[in-house]
Amino acid sequence: MTTVQATFDSVDPATGEVVGTHPIAGPEEVQAAVDRARPAADWWASLGFAGRAERLGRWKAALTRRAHELADVVHAETGKPHADAMLEIILAIDHTAWAAKHARKVLGPHRRSPGLLMANHAATVEYQPLGVVGVIGPWNYPVFTPMGSIAYALAAGNAVVFKPSEYTPAVGRWLADSFAEVVPEQPVFQVVTGLGATGAALCASGVAKIAFTGSPGTGKKIMAACAETLTPVLIEAGGKDALLVDADADIDAAADAAVWGGFSNAGQTCVGVERVYVHERVYDEFVAKVVEKAREVKPGTQIGPITMPAQLDIIRRHIDDAVARGGKALTGGTVGARFVEPTVLVDVPEDAAAVREETFGPTLTVAKVRDMDEAIAKANDTTYGLGGTVFSKSRGMELARRLRSGMVAVNSVISFAGVPSLPFGGSGDSGFGRIHGPEGLREFGRPKAIARQRFRAPLVLTTFARTAKVDERVEKLIKLLHGR
Repeated sequence: MTTVQATFDSVDPATGEVVGTHPIAGPEEVQAAVDRARPAADWWASLGFAGRAERLGRWKAALTRRAHELADVVHAETGKPHADAMLEIILAIDHTAWAAKHARKVLGPHRRSPGLLMANHAATVEYQPLGVVGVIGPWNYPVFTPMGSIAYALAAGNAVVFKPSEYTPAVGRWLADSFAEVVPEQPVFQVVTGLGATGAALCASGVAKIAFTGSPGTGKKIMAACAETLTPVLIEAGGKDALLVDADADIDAAADAAVWGGFSNAGQTCVGVERVYVHERVYDEFVAKVVEKAREVKPGTQIGPITMPAQLDIIRRHIDDAVARGGKALTGGTVGARFVEPTVLVDVPEDAAAVREETFGPTLTVAKVRDMDEAIAKANDTTYGLGGTVFSKSRGMELARRLRSGMVAVNSVISFAGVPSLPFGGSGDSGFGRIHGPEGLREFGRPKAIARQRFRAPLVLTTFARTAKVDERVEKLIKLLHGR
């Protein structure tokens, strides 16, 4: 008797139209993919940095040639404008190129000083591949965000099994299929589609590491599942990022950054701007410019729908709570069946849900502060610690360093995400670990320390033949080196 595999549909969130049907991979299918990946990982690692870079270069070129095709898939499953889909694809291509180019320099053998006591040794450290890495990706940036793990894990010499969001399974399938076309020899990069249970099966499958992007609640479940097998995890779990506007800021640029940072991708950006703290001397001017710019952003053309239907209730609750507690919506405030108008909220209490919780929708709370000390205190008063933005002509770097966040953009917005050499990640409810940059490559390698004796030392310490005279000399040496 033939068993029919369960399936699920992906839909266009702007229309509700079904755009694809995909299999639900159960524990057996997930385990089979991981088992296939193990010999593939050995083969991929054996290619060395040069062999992998050459093949990743082929994939990068294929992604570049077919970017519009991939953007069509992203648009169909997320509803975001085609141009915004292209933007995240372009960034993913650039990151893939950086990871392939720099993997050897970052992960290859590095000499370390052996110190005086071990001067007869050569000391080196290198990063070896973990093996099979599991990646669980989000729906809001279904190419750029997971590729920050996929491309870096591949460059480090690992095979990857990718579980895309159930809202964007076709994007994940497209990425894996395009890779298989340029690397047909082994199943180095595979996709398993499904719902939450599929992700749980990947956590229990014996992969060497899980890289997860999603909500803090799901991140905790991932950690709990991985704890059963001591599987290490990398967690990126969202944020409540703040933008600071100092008295000497370029107000036009700051207002434009707030609108883009808050409303692009319909606010569904983990490092998007959700809170703004503005010096009282420029508050009125800033708010007027933000409102003017926000009214020009049109749902359905410049921003897409809310991809996950359940998020609409959260956005509505945050806006309603803010208004009920004395806040005012200077523009927007309407939550439709699929789209949300860009909403600028002022006079919102700091303990309101719109200030405390991640909204993940096109809303901004804008608050007046006496000075940047107050702005820093309020910006840091959150359980999240992902990104941040500062606009100031004279104090930008100082204020950036005082923000308790993993990343900060100064006089620009979200620019750190576009720099491949910079690590991306946060702390607190935003998770831990880093993708991108050298730190991102090292997340997917195992440090290997090697000490090689070059010649026999005058004082041999690691032997039972060691004499009291040797011990006496070593004691004198240590006192000479460290006793004063």
